[in-house]
Amino acid sequence: MAVLPQLRDRRENTISDARRFFFELGQTPEAGLAPPVLRSWQRCRTGGLDHLDAYLIDPAGRAQLSDARDRSARLLEHAGGIMEHVFEQIRASGSMVILADTRGMILHCLGDPDFVGRAQRVALQPGASWDEAVRGTNAIGTAIQEGAAVEIHGAEHYLERNGFLTCSAAPVFNAQGHVAGVLDISGDSRNNQRHTLGLVRLSVQLLEKRLFEAEFAKEVRIAFHPRPEYVGSLQEAMLAVDADGRIVGANPVAREWLALPAGLADAPTFGSLFRTGFGQLLDRAVNAPDDLLLLEMRRGEAVYVQVRGHRRPRAEVSAPRLQQSVADPARPAGKPCDRSKSLITLDCLATGDARLQLALDRARRVQGKDIPLLIQGESGVGKELFARAFHNSGARNDGPFVALNCAAIPENLIESELFGYVGGAFTGARREGAVGKLQQAHGGTLFLDEIGDMPLGMQARLLRVLQERSVTPIGSMKSIPVDISLVCATHRVLRDAVKQGLFREDLYYRVNSLTVTLPPLRERTDIRHIVTNLLEMEAADRRSGPIGISEEVMGFFERYPWPGNVRQLQNVIRVAVALLDDDEHEIASVHLPEELFGIDGGDEVAEPLQRPVALAAQAAASPFAAALPAASAAIVPQAAAASTPRSLDEIELEAITTVMREVGGNVSAAARRLGVSRNTLYRKLGKLN
Repeated sequence: MAVLPQLRDRRENTISDARRFFFELGQTPEAGLAPPVLRSWQRCRTGGLDHLDAYLIDPAGRAQLSDARDRSARLLEHAGGIMEHVFEQIRASGSMVILADTRGMILHCLGDPDFVGRAQRVALQPGASWDEAVRGTNAIGTAIQEGAAVEIHGAEHYLERNGFLTCSAAPVFNAQGHVAGVLDISGDSRNNQRHTLGLVRLSVQLLEKRLFEAEFAKEVRIAFHPRPEYVGSLQEAMLAVDADGRIVGANPVAREWLALPAGLADAPTFGSLFRTGFGQLLDRAVNAPDDLLLLEMRRGEAVYVQVRGHRRPRAEVSAPRLQQSVADPARPAGKPCDRSKSLITLDCLATGDARLQLALDRARRVQGKDIPLLIQGESGVGKELFARAFHNSGARNDGPFVALNCAAIPENLIESELFGYVGGAFTGARREGAVGKLQQAHGGTLFLDEIGDMPLGMQARLLRVLQERSVTPIGSMKSIPVDISLVCATHRVLRDAVKQGLFREDLYYRVNSLTVTLPPLRERTDIRHIVTNLLEMEAADRRSGPIGISEEVMGFFERYPWPGNVRQLQNVIRVAVALLDDDEHEIASVHLPEELFGIDGGDEVAEPLQRPVALAAQAAASPFAAALPAASAAIVPQAAAASTPRSLDEIELEAITTVMREVGGNVSAAARRLGVSRNTLYRKLGKLN
């Protein structure tokens, strides 16, 4: 519910009076400001900030933002899904959800397009620092300074240019009691919502719970509360305890309740908090792993306790029970990455990018639950690879993975490809008939790539198959049961296709149970990791040993816009490896395909690489070939002096000169005739300059 106009006006007048006292008269306002806001104003004035300052600090560059995201990788990994859920609650309210690191730098945000444009005018965007010392009083920076949730509304912002904002933020604490980041909801001050700060606090509690469980997944975790109904809720206190009974982590609820200082240097032991010994508690938990146990604390309170993560000795428990006791119920256990078996799983795709990690986490949660998965993303981002990894990571990995590209098959053939046919069903049909993709995928996964391009008639038939779990081949009267896991992919926005009448609405809701979006390569923060993995694959059969990549080229890869996404990067690396000589072990600028610099945006980011590439291009141009005789005259003796002894280099250059003249300066053709690589020829040609 929005704040009533009369209350909003009264509040704005009060804040206006407080600003006049503070900024014009230099006095401390007696009323109108919450204590955290007043303390922040005083810190800003002490720090020398001018409240009228209109200078806008530019956001950090991509490299700095990437470093900041790497430092907060775990925070980003677990915050992504929560931020999406929060944004769904406030969508169309003219707001945005923001995640910042401990320095106040914005790492990730989701927002309504109309408000995002306004927010960017004050650099409320990824890469911008909203540290209080830089931006004055604001929810993100002030929450860090105060170590508590704050709401900064309108003119409560120290800098006047930020007065159109209303922001609610809460710090995220880690298990050691230190701030790990900040979650914020910012919006237009005219649309201030009463319950925004409560939503932020609740979301932060959920995030802290997930961070705690992830950090101490291998430790024994003790959840407790005086009231049994609160055990398992966001209000429960949680301790992580090592094998010796030492407290190695505590969530914010436990820290506040037990008055634990930040850090773990003086952390208590389990025995110093509870009258029951740690070993005795574990013995009781083995016999009743899910029960609530009533324990007495040493300071007198009785609390209900649940033990999590404790493993019963292997010899005393069957395999299914052991798996159940160890696994995290909120996240299905995926199959680990084992590249030696060429089996790509979801774990193999986890290379550090926060948006991709969100897609991986969401996909893991629906494995084995008969929920169709829809993968969205630009062409070349790796949608089929993601689908294969999803299949290989689940319980159906022993079954077939069958792929059909709906955009690559003529419309009149899709039906027979998908549903199969019996012999003689139509002109040109094989006598023995054919099994369709649906039947081929029985017991496994059917991957329909570019499903947005499927003809409407086929959409109706596919919907029937998904509903009835059976398929009828063309020309047959018999329905054949099929058991498949369905994964679809598209670069289109299916919701728009539905509105345009190009995609059936009922099928849309059938295949859109869970959607994951793969980010384009130009927006990913893990390009170095991707390049390393691709190099390993491309160099696997190379006899001359491993391959590296120069820092200059790696930097170029990180700046390049990659219109072809991961597919283009893979092709570039494949070509670069092929252009390496046997004695070369590092990819340099000269090994990159020349067309890489001809794409829009490539010339600008490739400027540091232009010199070596330009020299190579000059060597291949015909004017250079025309200059070869003159260039070689100073090095290669004339025929009249042929009897004069010559060095091998001179003979070599003479041969190169002759061949280059014959092929009109075409370096590739000359390299083939001379039996050397193009890169070797470039180096030889360099001796002529």
